Amino acid sequence: MKLSITRSNLDTCLTRVAGTIPSRSALPILSNVLVETTETGLRMSSTDLDAWIRTEVPAEIQTQGSTTLPGATLRAVVRNLGPSTVEIHVEEDRLHLTCGKASFTLNGMPAADFPNLPKVDFDTPWTIHRSALVELIDRTSYAVSTEDSRPILNGVLWELKNRSMKMVATDGHRLAAYGRTIDITDEVGVDLIVPPLALKSARTLFQGSGTVDVARNENYLAFRMDQTEVYTRLIEGRYPNYRQVIPQTGDHAATIPKKELVTAIARISPITSDANRIRVTFTESRLVAEASSPDLGRAVDEVEIEYDGAEMAIGFNANYLKEALSHMSGDDVLFTFQSPERAVVMRPVEQDDDDSDYLCLVMPLRLLD
Repeated sequence: MKLSITRSNLDTCLTRVAGTIPSRSALPILSNVLVETTETGLRMSSTDLDAWIRTEVPAEIQTQGSTTLPGATLRAVVRNLGPSTVEIHVEEDRLHLTCGKASFTLNGMPAADFPNLPKVDFDTPWTIHRSALVELIDRTSYAVSTEDSRPILNGVLWELKNRSMKMVATDGHRLAAYGRTIDITDEVGVDLIVPPLALKSARTLFQGSGTVDVARNENYLAFRMDQTEVYTRLIEGRYPNYRQVIPQTGDHAATIPKKELVTAIARISPITSDANRIRVTFTESRLVAEASSPDLGRAVDEVEIEYDGAEMAIGFNANYLKEALSHMSGDDVLFTFQSPERAVVMRPVEQDDDDSDYLCLVMPLRLLD
């Protein structure tokens, strides 16, 4: 294999595949990236056996070939090269790289030892605008569980129905759900549970205002945009019926200016003690946010709101509230609730558009008097 490539293109290629190179692995081959030539460029792939990334950049190819090379080491080398053209020559899985006056030799491993990419057919994909995919990911994936006790909650539920799709994530303490109207008639009635790492990779790697192709087989899901592809193993199992935990109605409703509430929570949060617990009291036309700690003291702030129900105090995890509010669009947020022991539902007063629906649910904390 012999080729010439700009340092920028080589660095871009390595940066794209870095996300699925495991920092430690019992299989040495997984620390390597698969390097292949195509008719028009250089292609690299990486995997941790749960996710794969494959990407291609332009290069001048003199001789075709393939090998695998240590990903982290090669990336560190390329990052510090000068702006000159990089010359690459591989013989018997040994890389010879020159750039200006610098030269390097790296030992690789045979391409045949690298795990195969999942066979996912992109001939009949469904498509989604990148901006819509980013919104789905950003507004839900933060609520994914990071605990191992319920593996099914370690993924994001992706519901595909006639003319609509929705992503849902929950860790048992909070839930985020975002749906959009999109024409996907070929995938009616499909529920997929997607690991958040793959969604994060797709969200980060895909740029611009184009569309993303999405394809799947029984066990894998794949995304493709331009010259980059992301593959992931789907999480097996049935996602819990999240709809049954979302109250359909609330006896109490409060319309709250989002910016003012975020500011109030930020002001009192330094005084929180265990579980980032704060007390939020809803009174007529006023919200009182309070934090206290036996060691630190007490903090109180107020926000003017629209509320005419009975006075009610609810305990919240301050971080959960801040994170939910940070993904709300518009200026005002609607809180609906029934009692201090029941889930609180938050929605933007004005959704992004007529084709979208977003809500966050937060379970309350027991108040310590």
